[in-house]
Amino acid sequence: SKLSVCNKICYAIGGAPYQITGCALGFFLQIYLLDVAQIDPFYASIILFVGRAWDAVTDPTVGFLVSRSPWTRFGRMLPWIVLSTPLAVISYFLIWYVPPFENGKVIWYLFFYCLFQSLQTCFHVPYSALTMFISSEQKERDSATAYRMTVEVLGTLLGTAIQGQIVGLANAPCIPGPADILAEPSNFSASPGLNESKPVISLEHTRTAYMIASGVICLIYIICAVVLFFGVREQKGESEPMSFFQGIKLVMGYGPYAKLVMAFLFTSLGFMLLEGNFALFCSATLGFRNDFQNILLVIMLSATLAIPFWQWFLTRFGKKTAVYVGTLVVIPFMILVVSLKSNLAVTYICSFAAGVGVAVAFLLPWSMLPDVVDDFQVQNPDFTGHEALFYSFYVFFTKFASGVSLGISTLSLDFAGYISRGCSQPKEVDLTLKLLVSAAPIALMAIGLSIIYSYPINEEKRQANRKLLQDLR
Repeated sequence: SKLSVCNKICYAIGGAPYQITGCALGFFLQIYLLDVAQIDPFYASIILFVGRAWDAVTDPTVGFLVSRSPWTRFGRMLPWIVLSTPLAVISYFLIWYVPPFENGKVIWYLFFYCLFQSLQTCFHVPYSALTMFISSEQKERDSATAYRMTVEVLGTLLGTAIQGQIVGLANAPCIPGPADILAEPSNFSASPGLNESKPVISLEHTRTAYMIASGVICLIYIICAVVLFFGVREQKGESEPMSFFQGIKLVMGYGPYAKLVMAFLFTSLGFMLLEGNFALFCSATLGFRNDFQNILLVIMLSATLAIPFWQWFLTRFGKKTAVYVGTLVVIPFMILVVSLKSNLAVTYICSFAAGVGVAVAFLLPWSMLPDVVDDFQVQNPDFTGHEALFYSFYVFFTKFASGVSLGISTLSLDFAGYISRGCSQPKEVDLTLKLLVSAAPIALMAIGLSIIYSYPINEEKRQANRKLLQDLR
C-alpha cells in the first residue's frame, strides 16, 4: 500500500490533461466563439450549454460502465484512459478550427464539443476513481491527492499560459462602432500610410494562433496519458454487479454524499461563473484587451502557489474549516474588482487574491470525496467496487453546473446586446458582466457554505472511519 514519490508524481500527471483542456475551454471558448468564430451569442449559448449538459449526462453513464467493466492485466480503469486518448485529442483540436463554411458552423462546434466531452469523460471518470485503487491506506491516498491537485493546478497554469500567450501574440484589433468614432475621432482618423510600418494582425492570424495552441495542448495530453499508464499500478478490487438505477439510488440516497455534492455544486457554480466570464469582463468592461491573458495567468499562478498552504491548513484545522476560510477570503476582492474604476494594478492584486480561493475549489472536493466513500464502506460493508459511481455523479453535477453557468451567461450577453469584437460595449453588457463575475458567484458561494455546515464527516469521524477500515481489512 505504500506509494513511492515516483508513483504519486506519475498518478498526479494523469490529472493534467483534464485541467489543461478544461481551463482553455473555460477561459477562452466563450470569447473564441463570439469574436473569432463569430457565432451569434444566442447560438454560442446553445453550444456551451448543450455541450456541457451532454458531458454531464455521460458522466454517470461512463461511471456505471466502468464499474461493470471486467478487470484486465492492466486493471479496470487504465484501459479506459488509454483507449479514449487518441480520439479525444483529435476532437479537441477540431473545436479550435474554424470550418470554411457558414451554414453548418453551429453544428460543427456542437458536434466536436460534445464528442470531446464524451471522450474526456472516458478518461477522467476512471482516473478519478483510480484514487481508491492506488492504495488501501487513507494517508497514502490523501498524499497522492495533494500531488494530484498540485499538478492539476499547474495544469491550469500551463493551459492558461499556452492558450493565453500564444493567442495574445495574435490578438486581432477591435472593430470601432459609431459611438467609438464620435467619442475619440482622433484614434480612428489617422492619415493613410501612417501605420503602414506596423504589422497588421488579421482575424486569420488569430484563428491560426488558436490552432497552434490547441496542437501544443494535444501533445501534452498524449504525453500525460502515457506517463500515467506506465507509472501507476492499479490494485485489484472487488465489485458486485448492479443496475444503473440501483447505482443512482445507492449513491444519491447516501446523506453525507448528497450534502457534499450539493455544497460543492453551488460553490463550483460560483467559481465557474467567475472563470467563464472573467476574460470577457477584463477585455470588454475593464478595457484590458491586450492584458487579459496575463491577468488569467496571475490567477492560476496564485492558485498553484496556494495549494501547499491549503494542504497544510486542512491537515492542521480540518477540511470543513478550509472550505469556509478559502471561499470567504476571495469574496472581498470579487467585490473590489467591480467597484473601482478600471485600474490594471488593482485588477492584478484582486486576481492574485482570487487565485488563493480557486486553489480551495480545486483541492477540497477531491480531498473530501474519498472520506465519503470510506464512510459509505463503513456503513455498508457488503457493497464494494462502486467507487466510480461516487466520482462520476460528482463530476456530473459540477459539469452540469458549468453548462448552466456558461449557457445562462452567454444568453444574458445576447439579451444585453453584446457586440462581437466591438471596441466598446453597451452599458447593459458591462452591468451584466459585473453581475456574472461578482454578485451571482458570491450568492452561490453563500448557499454552498450554508449546506456544508451540516456535512457530518468531521476530523474525528474521519479518523474513526480510517481505524474501522483498517480493522476490516
